[in-house]
Amino acid sequence: MKRHQWCALVFLVLLFAAGSAHASSSPITFRYLHHLFTLDPDEFPRWHGVEEEWSSNGIPIRALPEFRVDGDDIPSLPRGVVRRIVPGWNRTAIRETLTERIANVLDRAPGSVVIRRNASGAIVFDGVGLPGRTVDIASLTELTIAAIEQGVTDVTLPIEELQPALLVEDPALRAEGIRELLAVGESDYSGSAIPRRHNIALGLSKFSGHLIPQGAEFSFDETLGPVNEHTGYWKELVIEGDKTLPDYGGGLCQVSTTAYRGVWEYGFPILARRNHSFAVRYYAPQGTDATIYPPYTDMRFLNDSPGAVLIQTYAENGIAYFLYYGTRDNRETQIIGPYTWGRTAPPPDRTEYTTEIPPGTTRKVGERVPGLHAVWYRIVRRGESEEIEEVASVYEARPFYLQVGIEPPADASAVPIGPEPPTP
Repeated sequence: MKRHQWCALVFLVLLFAAGSAHASSSPITFRYLHHLFTLDPDEFPRWHGVEEEWSSNGIPIRALPEFRVDGDDIPSLPRGVVRRIVPGWNRTAIRETLTERIANVLDRAPGSVVIRRNASGAIVFDGVGLPGRTVDIASLTELTIAAIEQGVTDVTLPIEELQPALLVEDPALRAEGIRELLAVGESDYSGSAIPRRHNIALGLSKFSGHLIPQGAEFSFDETLGPVNEHTGYWKELVIEGDKTLPDYGGGLCQVSTTAYRGVWEYGFPILARRNHSFAVRYYAPQGTDATIYPPYTDMRFLNDSPGAVLIQTYAENGIAYFLYYGTRDNRETQIIGPYTWGRTAPPPDRTEYTTEIPPGTTRKVGERVPGLHAVWYRIVRRGESEEIEEVASVYEARPFYLQVGIEPPADASAVPIGPEPPTP
């Protein structure tokens, strides 16, 4: 066998050994605030490779350039110097995966915004004050390797955050403490139907320029105002009891969830928040949603910061944002979760015969959704004090639910309408 064939065979054997050495790794969750990314190392065989180990008289050393193998020629090594090929990691492949799956999602340049009042006295924004953030891919690569080798399944993403360029021209706003970005709430509604996107855009517009005085309570419902056809909303799916049906303002829970995430992650006291009755994909990860249904269900928080809080809303590429400007204090907030349990399968499919829709037509009023419990922990530190808050959510399992339209019976009171078709 020729030398290059022998080297190739040895490399393949070692590569197989490397894969075997790192087999059956557990999936790893990478987290930044409510952003979660789960990767299974076993799905990326290119992550495995081989590495050189060099030693001199049994002591690990860094190889000199003249020690390196050049093609098929193995140079003579000094007495006592040993080179071994061992299973290792393909750092280039790991970096490429982490960049594609995580950094490309999170990385963004810092924005800039000028806050002023127009001729009528309304607060307006020139630009968007989104903060910049950059994932440290080199550090994350080493953290990922260490997690796999040590069996760690949870990694906090190393991210550099950059404040946006912010200019507050209005002296009254500066006097109230509007001087820096406090927090950002965001959520992904990409893939939404056109009526839902319309309602989200209209709902976001109701909050941009809203000023919350220091010490005041914020009510989402009060700030939003009436929701009906006369205020410009379209009909879109909303949760009504055990059904999902079109109604004016469907999709506004995307707006309330976005608003909630920002104040929750900053550490403002949450006075009212309720999760949806079942898990909705637009609000993943579960446990970070806030449903509203004016005037019965609201999302409220207390502005306990040193100054007023000003809201700017924004949407781009299917991502909704709530930006909160004000004055920072010494609080440090950490959120941990979600911890999930009690998963239940969807109930059997359900069919209902009804006169609410034309005879012979069908209407889907529910999708199959599994049930679960989810809990997050929020830790708010102020100097030496620390407060740990549990945020629990319970999501029901829901069946596939179909309605079938039928002719109303001659005597409607004599024949019930429900799961079984009426008898002729």
